[in-house]
Order: sequence, then C-alpha cells, then structure tokens
Amino acid sequence: MDRKKRGPDFRRRCIQLVSALVYNANLPGFASGTIFKGPVKGVCVPGLNCYSCPGAIGSCPLGALQNALSNLPNKLPLYIAGILLLTGMALGRVVCGFLCPFGLVQELLHKIPTPKIKKNKWTRRLSWLKYGVLAVFAVALPIWYAFARGVPVPAFCKYICPAGTLEGGFPLMALREEYRSIAGALFGWKTLVCVVILAACIFLYRAFCRFLCPLGAVYSLFSRIALLAVRVDGDLCDNCGACVRACQMDVKRVGDHECVQCGHCAQICPKKAIYFGKEPTTWKRSKSKNSP
Repeated sequence: MDRKKRGPDFRRRCIQLVSALVYNANLPGFASGTIFKGPVKGVCVPGLNCYSCPGAIGSCPLGALQNALSNLPNKLPLYIAGILLLTGMALGRVVCGFLCPFGLVQELLHKIPTPKIKKNKWTRRLSWLKYGVLAVFAVALPIWYAFARGVPVPAFCKYICPAGTLEGGFPLMALREEYRSIAGALFGWKTLVCVVILAACIFLYRAFCRFLCPLGAVYSLFSRIALLAVRVDGDLCDNCGACVRACQMDVKRVGDHECVQCGHCAQICPKKAIYFGKEPTTWKRSKSKNSP
C-alpha cells in the first residue's frame, strides 16, 4: 500500500498512540508501582483508561460514573453526567476510534496473522450485549450496592474491565510484592476475563468494543447528534454498499451506533461521499461531481 493510501490510517494510529501517552504521562509510576494522585487525577479523560494504571494522570469516565452512582442518594452524579454529555455531543464514538488506548490494544492484537472471524448475523446480535453490560454492571449494581449495602462497588471495574486488569492490575502485581501476597480469587477471575477478551481480539476485530464496552455504549447514544462524526452526502452517494462491506464493525450504515468513526469508509467510497463534520464543503461536492 502506497503512502497516500495509508495516510489517514497512519495519522489515526499516531493520534491513538499520542492519546495513550498523554493519558499515561506519569511514566515514573511504572518504575515505582505507585498510583498518581495529583490534582489533575480528578479530571476524566475521554477514553477507557484505568484510574489505577501507574501512569494514569486522569480518571476513567466509566469508573467515575460508577463511583458517582455509588454515592447516591447523598450526592448526584452531575459532574460525570456533564462530562459524558459534553464528550458525547462533541465527539460521540470518535473517542472509540481515535482516543481510547484499549481500542488501540485491540487493533494491534487483531494484526496478529491468524484466521479471522468476519462479522455476521451473530456478531450483530452480540453487539447489543454491551448495552446490557452498561445497564447492569455500570449502572444498576453500583446503585443497588449504594442503597442496599451502603458501600461503593464499581461492579464493571471490579468484575469485568480488561483495561483495568491490563493497565492497572498486571503492572501493580509485577511491581509491588505486597499486592501479590494478597491477590485472591477475584484477581484470578479478572485475569481469566482479561486473557479471554484479549485472545478474542486476535480473531474478532475490536471484540471488547463490539460486545462488552459500556463506555462505547454510552457514546453510541450520541451517534446521530455528535458534532464530529462520519456522515454521508446523499447527493453523491449511489448506495453501492462498499463502505458497509469494508467496515469490520457491525454497522448497518455509515455513522450508526456501532460505527467507531475511524474514517476507513471514506477511503473506500468511490464517490467520495463520506465526510467528517456536520455538512460537506461546497468545494468537496464540486470536486467529486467533476471527477471521472
């Protein structure tokens, strides 16, 4: 593939790498095995990045949501609700495609040369599972524990989140002997879940994003209204379907709730009908119509 064709994908990969480095800029933490607790730790980054990662300088919005819900009814989760609302309206699942470190991990694992499972009717059905995970583990269980037990339990982080295990659990266990001595059945369970999910990502493109990620489920609710999103110019589109066929996510159309806004479809479209933003530019329309 020549440089011109791989340009957009290469730029997206660079943005993903820079985002992961910015989220985890506390590099000394990886040497000391300590968690950064500076003043910016209370600020949520857009993507899924574990609070307990030794390098993390900010908070995960999903973890912050669960902790906020655990404080009900004493405190309303206005801050995190506002963060998710603003991020969703501005970026939607652009966060998933460009700014999520765990999305980058999944894409790199999928590059391992093995037979791949292509999207099909079963993967499309399973893609709805993440909304159940959001409702049960990220919302219902934290609220239930808050009211019934009076204790904060971020259930998704505690029982499922592979990003937390990979970014926080594994480094801290490797660097801190005292943590290894108290690791029990729960860490064994989290390790199993993490390994299974990472292995699945080798064969299934972004398996965690597609089937389990509650944060992606939240951002997908804003797909139709996000300011920065992939859209189709109806005046240019001839409904050839090349964009949907080329997409490895379980999309039914460009920019729907399963779209992670990577922009690969824009490179595939023979009519150059796909664009980022609210409206296509007049220049782009005229150029596309005049092209052979």
